[in-house]
Amino acid sequence: MSAVALALVLAAAIAHAAWNLFAKRVGGGSAFLWLFTILSAIIYAPLAVTWLVIQRPAFSREAILFIGGSGALHLGYFSLLQRGYRTGDLSLVYPLARGTGPVLATIAAILIFGERPAPIAVAGGVLIGAGVFVIASGPRQTADQGRGSAIGFALLTGLLIAAYTLWDAHAVGALDVPPVLMYWGTSIVMTLLLTPVVLRQRAAVRHHWQQHRRAAIGVAVLSPVSYILVLSALRLAPVSYVAPAREVSILFGAVIGSRWLAERDTPRRFAAASCMVAGIVALAIG
Repeated sequence: MSAVALALVLAAAIAHAAWNLFAKRVGGGSAFLWLFTILSAIIYAPLAVTWLVIQRPAFSREAILFIGGSGALHLGYFSLLQRGYRTGDLSLVYPLARGTGPVLATIAAILIFGERPAPIAVAGGVLIGAGVFVIASGPRQTADQGRGSAIGFALLTGLLIAAYTLWDAHAVGALDVPPVLMYWGTSIVMTLLLTPVVLRQRAAVRHHWQQHRRAAIGVAVLSPVSYILVLSALRLAPVSYVAPAREVSILFGAVIGSRWLAERDTPRRFAAASCMVAGIVALAIG
């Protein structure tokens, strides 16, 4: 993986961990999801329109279909992630979701796209995956009443992460859809799909705007930033390298969980995070 691609992935990981902190603190449902999605579409509209006017990219019918499909996949991802955060800890849901998705995406990229990462890169991916699951497999706490459900939602979230990673990699790679326009279009599709649902939840939307406005804006800004950086990295490096490298966000998540959410079992989690950092180094060398 090139230094530029790795730098993009690391910056994306910081932004990703930060917006997940906001989402975990709110624990909102469809109303909060719609709120930060429409805010994303509005905030990034000037950038997207400027790109359209200056670059004048040509969109094939297939590219438009892929943008629509990406919106549906991301809607499922965000919805399951929110459900997971309402039933389990950040330090449980986040590692499982983030770990399962990229590992599945890497395996699928090798099987479907025919990518052939170097052996040291494969070893790095294994180290990252091992670190993620050590973080998530700590001692079961009796207070974790929703642990089973949270694990289920996290694993389903990971499956959708793998799906949208492969789907969007094809869109920005083979179909040459600019990353900024890809995510902006995805935000618009998610907003449209959610609007009929939130029309019956107007009170909840008002509540989140009044009580969680800063969190909604934070997610609206940071979530697109993190994924646009990943899409940009996918134009410079194979999926089988980029997908596992995103796992470094678990390291930042461990720091956030320890400092801001007062979560337990910190020494073991940092040991596992160190294993993941070693995997990132292996990916960079590979």
